[in-house]
Amino acid sequence: QVQLVESGGGLVQAGGSLRLSCSASGRTLLSYDMGWYRQAPGKEREFVATINWSGGSRHYADSVKGRFTISRDNAKNTVYLEMNNLKPEDTAIYYCDAGAPPPSPIVYWGQGTQVTVSS
Repeated sequence: QVQLVESGGGLVQAGGSLRLSCSASGRTLLSYDMGWYRQAPGKEREFVATINWSGGSRHYADSVKGRFTISRDNAKNTVYLEMNNLKPEDTAIYYCDAGAPPPSPIVYWGQGTQVTVSS
């Protein structure tokens, strides 16, 4: 069983920065693709960014391109989300996920960390 724990959220002013971390325990996630999603109040959960198992492939939602950077440290079993130039519309609960390598359909989710950006 894999447990994901997000941290690093908080309250920041518009234009500020935060770095989220997602640490995994239970097993190594070396072969897992990992990602970040967010859910704002009254809205559905949406994709933010994803990184493949080696870190060689990354994808971002258009709304965060150029401002957010996803990275991972497989030795620490941790994935990061560096968020710069934050905007009030980035306010949400941020979740990380870890997808098992194919053909497994298993996806693990963390409990989320709150990010609030004030104007």
